[in-house]
Amino acid sequence: MSEQQILLAFGGIGVAALGCQWLAWRLKLPAILFLLLSGILAGPILGWLDPQEMFGPLLMPLVSLAVALILFEGSLTLHLSEWREIGSVVHRLVTIGALSTWAVITLATHWLLGFDWMLALLFGTLTLVTGPTVIVPMLRVVRPKASIANILRWEGIVIDPIGALLAVVVYSFIIASAEGAGLSQSLLTFGGVILCGSLFGIAGGWVLGSIMRRQWLPEYLHNLATLAAVLGIFIASNQVMHESGLLAVTLMGMWMANMKGVDVRHILHFKENLSVLLISGLFILLAARLDLKALIALGPLVLILLLVIQFIARPLNVLLSTAGSSLNWRERALLAWIAPRGIVAAAVSAIFAIRLDEAGHEGALLLVPLTFAVIIGTVVLQSATARPLARLLKVAEPAPSGFLIVGANGPARTLGKALQQLGSRVLLTDSSWENIRAARMEGLPTYFGNPASQHADAHLDLVGLGHLLALSPSGELNTLAAMRFRHDFGHQRLFALANSQESRRTDKHRASHEHRGQLLGSEALTYTKLASLLGQGAELYSTNLTDAFGWDDYQALHGERATLLFARDSSGWVHVVTPDSSLKPAAGWTLLALIQPESL
Repeated sequence: MSEQQILLAFGGIGVAALGCQWLAWRLKLPAILFLLLSGILAGPILGWLDPQEMFGPLLMPLVSLAVALILFEGSLTLHLSEWREIGSVVHRLVTIGALSTWAVITLATHWLLGFDWMLALLFGTLTLVTGPTVIVPMLRVVRPKASIANILRWEGIVIDPIGALLAVVVYSFIIASAEGAGLSQSLLTFGGVILCGSLFGIAGGWVLGSIMRRQWLPEYLHNLATLAAVLGIFIASNQVMHESGLLAVTLMGMWMANMKGVDVRHILHFKENLSVLLISGLFILLAARLDLKALIALGPLVLILLLVIQFIARPLNVLLSTAGSSLNWRERALLAWIAPRGIVAAAVSAIFAIRLDEAGHEGALLLVPLTFAVIIGTVVLQSATARPLARLLKVAEPAPSGFLIVGANGPARTLGKALQQLGSRVLLTDSSWENIRAARMEGLPTYFGNPASQHADAHLDLVGLGHLLALSPSGELNTLAAMRFRHDFGHQRLFALANSQESRRTDKHRASHEHRGQLLGSEALTYTKLASLLGQGAELYSTNLTDAFGWDDYQALHGERATLLFARDSSGWVHVVTPDSSLKPAAGWTLLALIQPESL
């Protein structure tokens, strides 16, 4: 390819990646589906993109480094302290259940497709992983009960690095078996891979973590140092022991995530952004290399394998994992239906297939199209059917009516508790640990972090939430949050405190109304005024309207001392009151207002 053609190909990949990510955001579907389809369209179907010709001998080294960074980023999310908090069902889903899924897929791949046992074992590990990047968008569409959503979300987060680690171990054993003169030599080689990868990974994580903890590097160099360390550990481990690098970087991320005194959040945010770039480009390139003829040649056996995964492997996993739990049969049925495959399966299968083919394993190249077929099949089938199935089983949440509250400060906690008493689900977010800790002490659900971060996109549980209340003292954060969640909730359900600084600015310097959201309260409240009123003794009062005590009586009693904030109608729906509201509360409604003491 000429230089101009290569530049055009790079530009096209970038545009396609952005388009796929945007389309996934708009449709609330996993981006991996659109990335793979665009790669298949540009590569084997239209012939516009040939990665081998474009990169030549650099293709596989670049893919290897990209996979190493993706696995490292995934392992940074596995905190061992959370293992005790995620519940027995999730524990079993990622242990006993995962082993049963592995066994069923391995047996089916061997008997249906004629794969040898080694490749069948590897394929089983590649396709038992779900992951948050495919689960979270699906949950936002399906909206199952919170108990089901939490189980699926935590399963995706925990199984991601565990599945990757298991795949690396199986792959290492296959390579060791091919290079060894016998079983004993294979086991020695395999042990060497595990030992070398573990030593390099743990040592690399400890050294880098110690440097960060002792502040030997300025914070602005942490991301660069981490990137260099991950690539260095990967290359060095592979130089000492062939194919031990992926295990090393996976363990390195796990070690840093669980090292005391090391804050990896800023690194994680950088790696997440880098992973989006790598994943987008990588999947388009890998899909462009698919051998569709080889996949089609497998015929209906691929469909049978998909049916085995969907109707045998997953239900057996859930059956074993939920035995003795409080989940009813309807909830278990939905759990047994939802398990889309994702990023780890696609990324790792490509590099392993090429390496195994080079090592002489017959049929290894079929791992890639077969894995991609499972990904596309599970994502398409489950995305199209999970929501109707949840409604049929009566385990879908009704129209989301809860409140995502930006800020866990004192006023936000007060409003959060009042909304809880009205029967609404609330979730408070804040980057201040002191505020989060205070909210948790008061029994309020929280998310510790910026709600507009990449981490929040994957981990923030929006099930049951349909409104945004931006109650942070930072007007800029409130506006950012309103812009971020406008697509999820709609403009009519975005509410924020008034900003006194905004009112003094000209239109040229003031955020537009559609970006700020609607103002909270029958009389617009700023954060300063709300905090001041609460500090001077104003309280939130809940009042039930009856035939004997109606809306006119309420107004006559409280007059200007009351700032109406929320009103729950007779059907249980909570309305947020704004200065432009034209509500006419009637008997059976409940009003929540900030009432000032008469002395004010």
